[in-house]
Amino acid sequence: EEFFAKRTFNEANMIDSAGVSLFYTKRALICLKAAKVLKKLLEEAKMEEVMNSIEMPLTYVLYDMEKEGVTVKRDKLEEYSDSLKDGINELHDKIIEQAGEDFNINSPKQLAHILYEKLGIVPDQRKKNMSTAADVLEKLAYDHEIVKNVLEYRTLTKLHSTYGEGLKDYIGSDGKIHTNFNQTITATGRISSTEPNLQNIPMRTELGRKIRKVFVPRKGYTFVDADYSQIELRILAHMSGDKKLIDAYKTGLDIHRITASQVFNIPIDEVTDEMRRNAKAVNFGIVYGISSFGLSNDLSIGRKEAKEYIEKYYETYPTIKEYLELLVDSTRKTGYSYTLFGRRRQIPEISSSKFNERSMGERMAKNSPIQGTAADIMKIAMIKVFDELEKNNLKSKMILQVHDELLIETALDEVDKVKQILKDSMEQAADLSVDLIVSVSQGNDWYEAK
Repeated sequence: EEFFAKRTFNEANMIDSAGVSLFYTKRALICLKAAKVLKKLLEEAKMEEVMNSIEMPLTYVLYDMEKEGVTVKRDKLEEYSDSLKDGINELHDKIIEQAGEDFNINSPKQLAHILYEKLGIVPDQRKKNMSTAADVLEKLAYDHEIVKNVLEYRTLTKLHSTYGEGLKDYIGSDGKIHTNFNQTITATGRISSTEPNLQNIPMRTELGRKIRKVFVPRKGYTFVDADYSQIELRILAHMSGDKKLIDAYKTGLDIHRITASQVFNIPIDEVTDEMRRNAKAVNFGIVYGISSFGLSNDLSIGRKEAKEYIEKYYETYPTIKEYLELLVDSTRKTGYSYTLFGRRRQIPEISSSKFNERSMGERMAKNSPIQGTAADIMKIAMIKVFDELEKNNLKSKMILQVHDELLIETALDEVDKVKQILKDSMEQAADLSVDLIVSVSQGNDWYEAK
C-alpha cells in the first residue's frame, strides 16, 4: 500500500526490472481492499455461510469442470447439422407450396401477409395487430398446417444456427468444448454457462435432444448421469410444511396422479391421463407463481377453467397458499426474498406503482425461495460429489451440470463406485421433510446417458 501511495497510476503500471507487471500487483491490492468492504456487506446480509460454505468451495469445482471440458465428435456434429438442413429445406418447400407463392419465411411482415391477408387465417383477437410471435402461432397451429410447419421451421433453423453450426467454433484443439460456468450471474443463484451455453441444450423435442449424441466420453470411459426428481416440488412441500403434499410424497406414488385424485375428489385409479396432465401443469406452475392466464395458455383451456383448477389446488393444499401469501407479504416489507440456506435476492419490483411490474415482483417473491433453494442444493451436491471423487482417488471427473442434472465422465472400472457417490451425495445434500430422490443412468454418449 505504501508503494502505490508514492506513485502515479501510470508509474504503477510500468513493468519493473524483473519483467513483472506491476499492473497485476495493483489489481491484487484492489481485491485485498475490496474484501473488507464485501465482508461487511455479507455480514449485514447474513450471507457469510452461503459465501463460505457454498460459493467459495464451488469455485474449485467449476474450475476443474471448465479445465476438463467435454469431448465432441465433429463428424457426428456435421451429420446432425446436415440432417437439420435437410429438414429446413423440406419445410421451406412445403410452406411455399401451401402459401401459393415464394416469400421470406423469416420476415414477420411477409409471413403476416401470407397467413392473415392471403390465407384469411383469423388472428388472435387479443392482439391489436397480426402478430407472428410464437405464443400466438402456437394457438393457430392445431387448425392450420402451414402455421404448424412455420413453427417447426423456426425450431430447426434455431437448432441449426445455435448448435448444428454454432458449436463448431467452440471445439478446441483437444477435441473438447470448454464452456464457462458462471455461479453468480442468475438472480436465483443457479449456475449458468456461456461460450457456449450448454445449459440451454434442448430437451422438449426428440430432434433437439439428439444434439446430445455428439457429446461423448473419451476412450476407456462412459457417461454416468444423475438427475434430481421433482426437486422444486419437494422443496415446496418442505418449505410450506403442507402435510397433504408431504404425505403424498411419502407414499412413493405418482405425485401428479395423487394431486389429480385429491383436486378432482376421485379415486386415484380413476384419474385419466388428461387429469394427470392438468394436475402436473398446476403442480409445476404453482412453483413459478403461475396465473390463470398462464395456465390457460399452457393447457389451451379457458381462463375461467384454469382459475378453477388453481382454486381447487389451493383448497387441496391450503398451507401452500398461506405460505406463498406469506412470502409475498414478507418480501413487500423487506424488499428481499431468502432461500432455505440464507441466499438473499433483492426484489424492488414488488413495490412498483406499475401493476405489471408489481405482479412480476409478487411472482418472483413466490418462486425465488424455491428455485434459489434448488440452486443451493445442487451446488452443495456438486461440492460433495467433487470431494468424494477426490477422496477416493478416482479417475472419473464431473464435466457438466445442467439445471438438476450432473454428468460424470466415468472410468469403466469405477462405474459402480461413481453411481453410489452420485446417489448418496445428491440425496444427502439437504435434510428435508421429504426425501430427495436421484435417478442415475449410464450411456456411451450424453443422449444415451440421459
